[in-house]
Amino acid sequence: MKLKRSYAEDVALLRDTPQRVGFAVLVVGLLGFPLLAVATNSTYLVFRACLAGVYVIAAIGLNLLVGYAGQISLGHAGFLAIGAYTTSLLELKLGVSFWVALPMGGLVAAAFGFLVGLPALRMTGPYLAIATLGFGVAVQQVLVKWESLSGGSLGIHPPRPSLGAWTFDSELRLYYLIIPVAIVLTVLAVNLVRSRIGRAFVAVRDSDIAAEAMGVNLVLYKTLAFAVSAFYAGVAGGLLAALVGFISPESFNIIESVNYFTMIVVGGLGSILGSILGALLISALQHLLSGVKAVPQVVYGLILVLVVIFEPMGLRGRWLKVKHYWQSFPF
Repeated sequence: MKLKRSYAEDVALLRDTPQRVGFAVLVVGLLGFPLLAVATNSTYLVFRACLAGVYVIAAIGLNLLVGYAGQISLGHAGFLAIGAYTTSLLELKLGVSFWVALPMGGLVAAAFGFLVGLPALRMTGPYLAIATLGFGVAVQQVLVKWESLSGGSLGIHPPRPSLGAWTFDSELRLYYLIIPVAIVLTVLAVNLVRSRIGRAFVAVRDSDIAAEAMGVNLVLYKTLAFAVSAFYAGVAGGLLAALVGFISPESFNIIESVNYFTMIVVGGLGSILGSILGALLISALQHLLSGVKAVPQVVYGLILVLVVIFEPMGLRGRWLKVKHYWQSFPF
Protein backbone atom coordinates (compact mmCIF):
# COMPACT_ATOMS: atom_id res chain seq x y z
CA MET A 1 0.00 0.00 0.00
CA LYS A 2 1.43 3.34 -1.11
CA LEU A 3 1.35 5.83 1.75
CA LYS A 4 3.54 8.64 0.44
CA ARG A 5 3.81 10.39 -2.89
CA SER A 6 7.13 10.69 -4.63
CA TYR A 7 8.87 14.02 -5.20
CA ALA A 8 7.96 13.93 -8.91
CA GLU A 9 4.29 13.40 -8.05
CA ASP A 10 4.40 16.32 -5.61
CA VAL A 11 5.88 18.58 -8.29
CA ALA A 12 3.30 17.46 -10.85
CA LEU A 13 0.51 18.12 -8.37
CA LEU A 14 1.83 21.60 -7.62
CA ARG A 15 2.07 22.42 -11.31
CA ASP A 16 -1.44 21.17 -12.03
CA THR A 17 -2.95 23.03 -9.09
CA PRO A 18 -3.05 26.47 -10.80
CA GLN A 19 -4.86 24.96 -13.79
CA ARG A 20 -7.42 23.23 -11.56
CA VAL A 21 -7.93 26.34 -9.49
CA GLY A 22 -8.20 28.44 -12.64
CA PHE A 23 -10.82 26.10 -14.11
CA ALA A 24 -12.86 26.18 -10.88
CA VAL A 25 -12.66 29.98 -10.75
CA LEU A 26 -13.74 30.15 -14.41
CA VAL A 27 -16.80 27.97 -13.81
CA VAL A 28 -17.83 29.90 -10.69
CA GLY A 29 -17.23 33.18 -12.49
CA LEU A 30 -19.33 32.21 -15.52
CA LEU A 31 -22.21 31.10 -13.33
CA GLY A 32 -22.05 33.94 -10.82
CA PHE A 33 -21.09 36.91 -13.00
CA PRO A 34 -24.57 37.71 -14.37
CA LEU A 35 -26.18 37.43 -10.93
CA LEU A 36 -23.62 39.85 -9.52
CA ALA A 37 -24.10 42.23 -12.45
CA VAL A 38 -27.88 42.23 -12.04
CA ALA A 39 -27.55 42.75 -8.28
CA THR A 40 -25.45 45.85 -8.96
CA ASN A 41 -27.81 47.13 -11.69
CA SER A 42 -25.20 46.47 -14.41
CA THR A 43 -27.38 44.55 -16.84
CA TYR A 44 -25.50 46.11 -19.76
CA LEU A 45 -22.44 44.11 -18.70
CA VAL A 46 -24.52 40.94 -18.98
CA PHE A 47 -25.45 41.98 -22.53
CA ARG A 48 -21.76 42.53 -23.33
CA ALA A 49 -20.96 39.09 -21.90
CA CYS A 50 -23.63 37.54 -24.14
CA LEU A 51 -22.19 39.38 -27.12
CA ALA A 52 -18.72 38.13 -26.18
CA GLY A 53 -20.09 34.58 -26.22
CA VAL A 54 -21.37 35.13 -29.77
CA TYR A 55 -17.96 36.51 -30.78
CA VAL A 56 -16.22 33.47 -29.29
CA ILE A 57 -18.32 31.10 -31.40
CA ALA A 58 -17.71 33.07 -34.60
CA ALA A 59 -13.98 33.46 -33.89
CA ILE A 60 -13.48 29.75 -33.19
CA GLY A 61 -15.20 28.89 -36.47
CA LEU A 62 -13.06 31.36 -38.40
CA ASN A 63 -9.87 30.10 -36.74
CA LEU A 64 -10.70 26.53 -37.73
CA LEU A 65 -10.69 27.75 -41.32
CA VAL A 66 -7.82 30.24 -41.29
CA GLY A 67 -5.58 29.11 -38.45
CA TYR A 68 -5.92 25.34 -38.83
CA ALA A 69 -6.84 24.76 -42.49
CA GLY A 70 -4.90 27.75 -43.85
CA GLN A 71 -7.76 29.09 -46.00
CA ILE A 72 -8.16 32.88 -45.97
CA SER A 73 -11.64 34.34 -45.50
CA LEU A 74 -12.54 38.02 -45.31
CA GLY A 75 -16.28 37.62 -45.75
CA HIS A 76 -17.16 35.81 -42.55
CA ALA A 77 -19.93 38.26 -41.68
CA GLY A 78 -21.80 36.91 -44.71
CA PHE A 79 -22.12 33.52 -43.03
CA LEU A 80 -23.36 35.15 -39.83
CA ALA A 81 -25.96 37.00 -41.89
CA ILE A 82 -27.15 33.77 -43.51
CA GLY A 83 -27.47 32.07 -40.13
CA ALA A 84 -29.20 35.05 -38.54
CA TYR A 85 -31.74 35.52 -41.33
CA THR A 86 -32.39 31.78 -41.76
CA THR A 87 -33.06 31.34 -38.05
CA SER A 88 -35.23 34.45 -37.86
CA LEU A 89 -37.24 33.79 -41.03
CA LEU A 90 -37.94 30.19 -40.08
CA GLU A 91 -39.42 31.48 -36.84
CA LEU A 92 -41.34 34.40 -38.36
CA LYS A 93 -42.55 32.92 -41.67
CA LEU A 94 -42.97 29.23 -40.83
CA GLY A 95 -43.44 29.27 -37.08
CA VAL A 96 -40.50 26.92 -36.51
CA SER A 97 -39.24 26.62 -32.96
CA PHE A 98 -36.01 28.46 -32.17
CA TRP A 99 -34.41 25.19 -31.05
CA VAL A 100 -34.91 23.79 -34.56
CA ALA A 101 -34.33 27.04 -36.44
CA LEU A 102 -30.93 27.70 -34.81
CA PRO A 103 -29.21 24.48 -36.01
CA MET A 104 -31.00 24.86 -39.35
CA GLY A 105 -29.46 28.32 -39.69
CA GLY A 106 -26.06 26.79 -39.01
CA LEU A 107 -26.63 24.04 -41.59
CA VAL A 108 -27.78 26.49 -44.29
CA ALA A 109 -24.69 28.62 -43.61
CA ALA A 110 -22.58 25.44 -43.81
CA ALA A 111 -24.07 24.67 -47.23
CA PHE A 112 -23.06 28.12 -48.46
CA GLY A 113 -19.66 27.60 -46.86
CA PHE A 114 -19.25 24.40 -48.87
CA LEU A 115 -20.08 26.28 -52.09
CA VAL A 116 -17.67 29.09 -51.24
CA GLY A 117 -15.02 26.48 -50.49
CA LEU A 118 -15.12 25.12 -54.01
CA PRO A 119 -13.13 28.06 -55.47
CA ALA A 120 -10.54 27.44 -52.74
CA LEU A 121 -9.52 24.34 -54.67
CA ARG A 122 -8.03 26.57 -57.38
CA MET A 123 -7.32 29.85 -55.57
CA THR A 124 -4.96 30.68 -52.73
CA GLY A 125 -3.62 33.73 -50.91
CA PRO A 126 -4.94 37.13 -51.98
CA TYR A 127 -7.13 35.68 -54.74
CA LEU A 128 -9.06 33.57 -52.23
CA ALA A 129 -9.25 36.52 -49.84
CA ILE A 130 -10.79 38.68 -52.57
CA ALA A 131 -13.26 35.93 -53.49
CA THR A 132 -14.47 35.54 -49.91
CA LEU A 133 -14.60 39.31 -49.52
CA GLY A 134 -16.82 39.47 -52.60
CA PHE A 135 -19.06 36.79 -51.12
CA GLY A 136 -19.59 38.83 -47.94
CA VAL A 137 -20.44 41.96 -49.93
CA ALA A 138 -22.78 40.00 -52.21
CA VAL A 139 -24.72 38.55 -49.27
CA GLN A 140 -25.22 42.01 -47.80
CA GLN A 141 -26.41 43.48 -51.13
CA VAL A 142 -28.83 40.60 -51.75
CA LEU A 143 -30.35 41.16 -48.32
CA VAL A 144 -30.70 44.90 -49.02
CA LYS A 145 -32.44 44.36 -52.36
CA TRP A 146 -34.63 41.40 -51.40
CA GLU A 147 -36.98 43.47 -49.27
CA SER A 148 -39.92 41.06 -49.42
CA LEU A 149 -37.83 38.44 -47.62
CA SER A 150 -35.32 40.33 -45.51
CA GLY A 151 -37.14 43.60 -44.90
CA GLY A 152 -34.35 45.45 -46.72
CA SER A 153 -32.60 48.21 -44.83
CA LEU A 154 -35.49 48.32 -42.33
CA GLY A 155 -34.52 44.88 -41.10
CA ILE A 156 -36.66 42.40 -39.16
CA HIS A 157 -37.43 41.71 -35.51
CA PRO A 158 -37.04 38.00 -34.67
CA PRO A 159 -38.98 36.67 -31.69
CA ARG A 160 -37.34 35.86 -28.39
CA PRO A 161 -36.47 32.17 -27.88
CA SER A 162 -38.78 30.24 -25.57
CA LEU A 163 -38.81 26.84 -23.90
CA GLY A 164 -42.34 25.95 -22.93
CA ALA A 165 -43.64 28.75 -20.73
CA TRP A 166 -40.09 30.03 -20.18
CA THR A 167 -39.14 32.93 -22.48
CA PHE A 168 -35.58 34.20 -22.85
CA ASP A 169 -36.70 37.82 -22.75
CA SER A 170 -33.89 39.37 -20.71
CA GLU A 171 -30.11 39.63 -20.85
CA LEU A 172 -29.81 37.39 -17.80
CA ARG A 173 -31.88 34.59 -19.32
CA LEU A 174 -30.14 34.90 -22.70
CA TYR A 175 -26.81 34.64 -20.91
CA TYR A 176 -27.72 31.16 -19.70
CA LEU A 177 -28.62 30.26 -23.29
CA ILE A 178 -25.67 31.71 -25.19
CA ILE A 179 -22.81 30.81 -22.82
CA PRO A 180 -23.68 27.07 -22.62
CA VAL A 181 -23.92 26.92 -26.43
CA ALA A 182 -20.52 28.63 -26.66
CA ILE A 183 -19.02 26.14 -24.20
CA VAL A 184 -20.43 23.13 -26.10
CA LEU A 185 -19.16 24.39 -29.45
CA THR A 186 -15.76 25.16 -27.92
CA VAL A 187 -15.47 21.59 -26.61
CA LEU A 188 -16.51 20.24 -30.02
CA ALA A 189 -13.86 22.40 -31.71
CA VAL A 190 -11.16 21.17 -29.31
CA ASN A 191 -12.08 17.56 -30.06
CA LEU A 192 -12.20 18.29 -33.79
CA VAL A 193 -8.68 19.72 -33.97
CA ARG A 194 -7.36 16.71 -32.03
CA SER A 195 -9.05 14.26 -34.39
CA ARG A 196 -8.03 12.95 -37.79
CA ILE A 197 -9.93 15.80 -39.42
CA GLY A 198 -7.98 18.40 -37.45
CA ARG A 199 -4.67 16.79 -38.38
CA ALA A 200 -5.75 16.78 -42.02
CA PHE A 201 -6.58 20.51 -41.78
CA VAL A 202 -3.09 21.23 -40.45
CA ALA A 203 -1.50 19.10 -43.19
CA VAL A 204 -3.40 21.05 -45.85
CA ARG A 205 -2.35 24.31 -44.24
CA ASP A 206 1.33 23.39 -44.13
CA SER A 207 1.57 22.03 -47.68
CA ASP A 208 -1.10 21.07 -50.21
CA ILE A 209 1.33 18.95 -52.20
CA ALA A 210 2.72 17.07 -49.21
CA ALA A 211 -0.76 16.50 -47.78
CA GLU A 212 -2.03 15.10 -51.07
CA ALA A 213 1.03 12.86 -51.35
CA MET A 214 0.17 11.47 -47.90
CA GLY A 215 -3.34 10.60 -49.05
CA VAL A 216 -5.24 13.64 -47.76
CA ASN A 217 -8.24 14.43 -49.97
CA LEU A 218 -7.84 18.15 -50.67
CA VAL A 219 -11.33 18.55 -52.14
CA LEU A 220 -12.93 16.99 -49.07
CA TYR A 221 -10.98 18.77 -46.37
CA LYS A 222 -10.86 22.25 -47.91
CA THR A 223 -14.61 22.31 -48.49
CA LEU A 224 -15.20 20.70 -45.09
CA ALA A 225 -13.15 23.44 -43.40
CA PHE A 226 -15.32 26.11 -45.03
CA ALA A 227 -18.51 24.23 -44.12
CA VAL A 228 -17.57 23.75 -40.45
CA SER A 229 -16.44 27.37 -40.15
CA ALA A 230 -19.65 28.60 -41.75
CA PHE A 231 -21.73 26.39 -39.43
CA TYR A 232 -20.17 28.05 -36.38
CA ALA A 233 -20.78 31.45 -37.95
CA GLY A 234 -24.41 30.56 -38.74
CA VAL A 235 -25.08 29.52 -35.15
CA ALA A 236 -23.40 32.71 -33.93
CA GLY A 237 -25.61 34.72 -36.27
CA GLY A 238 -28.77 33.03 -34.98
CA LEU A 239 -27.78 33.73 -31.38
CA LEU A 240 -26.91 37.32 -32.27
CA ALA A 241 -30.39 37.83 -33.74
CA ALA A 242 -31.99 36.42 -30.58
CA LEU A 243 -29.81 38.61 -28.38
CA VAL A 244 -30.26 41.93 -30.19
CA GLY A 245 -33.88 41.36 -31.24
CA PHE A 246 -33.26 43.14 -34.53
CA ILE A 247 -31.14 42.40 -37.61
CA SER A 248 -30.52 44.32 -40.81
CA PRO A 249 -28.03 43.96 -43.68
CA GLU A 250 -25.94 46.80 -42.23
CA SER A 251 -25.24 44.60 -39.20
CA PHE A 252 -23.12 42.28 -41.37
CA ASN A 253 -20.89 44.62 -43.34
CA ILE A 254 -17.24 44.29 -44.32
CA ILE A 255 -16.10 46.01 -41.10
CA GLU A 256 -17.61 43.15 -39.10
CA SER A 257 -15.71 40.62 -41.22
CA VAL A 258 -12.48 42.49 -40.53
CA ASN A 259 -13.28 42.55 -36.81
CA TYR A 260 -13.64 38.76 -36.71
CA PHE A 261 -10.38 38.36 -38.59
CA THR A 262 -8.71 40.72 -36.13
CA MET A 263 -9.92 38.59 -33.22
CA ILE A 264 -8.15 35.44 -34.39
CA VAL A 265 -4.94 37.22 -35.41
CA VAL A 266 -4.69 39.09 -32.12
CA GLY A 267 -5.68 36.02 -30.13
CA GLY A 268 -3.45 33.60 -32.01
CA LEU A 269 -3.89 31.70 -35.28
CA GLY A 270 -4.26 27.95 -35.01
CA SER A 271 -5.46 28.06 -31.40
CA ILE A 272 -8.89 27.62 -29.82
CA LEU A 273 -7.66 29.46 -26.72
CA GLY A 274 -6.39 32.25 -28.96
CA SER A 275 -9.84 32.58 -30.54
CA ILE A 276 -11.41 32.99 -27.11
CA LEU A 277 -8.83 35.50 -25.90
CA GLY A 278 -9.06 37.56 -29.09
CA ALA A 279 -12.86 37.62 -29.00
CA LEU A 280 -12.88 38.69 -25.35
CA LEU A 281 -10.31 41.43 -25.99
CA ILE A 282 -12.20 42.94 -28.93
CA SER A 283 -15.46 42.73 -27.00
CA ALA A 284 -13.87 44.54 -24.05
CA LEU A 285 -12.44 47.22 -26.34
CA GLN A 286 -15.84 47.75 -27.93
CA HIS A 287 -17.29 48.36 -24.49
CA LEU A 288 -14.51 50.73 -23.43
CA LEU A 289 -14.53 52.69 -26.70
CA SER A 290 -18.27 52.60 -27.37
CA GLY A 291 -18.66 56.33 -26.78
CA VAL A 292 -15.95 57.37 -29.24
CA LYS A 293 -16.94 57.40 -32.90
CA ALA A 294 -14.54 55.88 -35.49
CA VAL A 295 -11.73 55.51 -32.94
CA PRO A 296 -12.37 51.77 -32.27
CA GLN A 297 -11.41 50.79 -35.83
CA VAL A 298 -8.19 52.77 -35.53
CA VAL A 299 -7.40 51.04 -32.23
CA TYR A 300 -8.11 47.60 -33.72
CA GLY A 301 -5.78 48.33 -36.63
CA LEU A 302 -3.04 49.57 -34.32
CA ILE A 303 -3.33 46.49 -32.09
CA LEU A 304 -3.25 44.22 -35.15
CA VAL A 305 -0.05 45.84 -36.44
CA LEU A 306 1.64 45.70 -33.04
CA VAL A 307 0.73 42.03 -32.57
CA VAL A 308 2.05 41.07 -36.00
CA ILE A 309 5.34 42.89 -35.33
CA PHE A 310 6.03 42.05 -31.68
CA GLU A 311 4.00 38.91 -30.90
CA PRO A 312 3.13 36.95 -34.08
CA MET A 313 1.58 34.16 -31.99
CA GLY A 314 -0.86 36.63 -30.45
CA LEU A 315 -2.20 36.51 -26.92
CA ARG A 316 -1.83 32.74 -26.87
CA GLY A 317 1.89 33.13 -27.53
CA ARG A 318 2.16 35.46 -24.57
CA TRP A 319 0.21 32.99 -22.42
CA LEU A 320 2.55 30.14 -23.42
CA LYS A 321 5.54 32.20 -22.32
CA VAL A 322 3.94 32.92 -18.95
CA LYS A 323 3.00 29.26 -18.57
CA HIS A 324 6.55 28.14 -19.42
CA TYR A 325 7.94 30.54 -16.83
CA TRP A 326 5.54 29.18 -14.21
CA GLN A 327 6.41 25.54 -14.96
CA SER A 328 10.12 26.27 -14.80
CA PHE A 329 9.78 27.97 -11.41
CA PRO A 330 11.62 25.90 -8.78
CA PHE A 331 9.26 24.60 -6.11
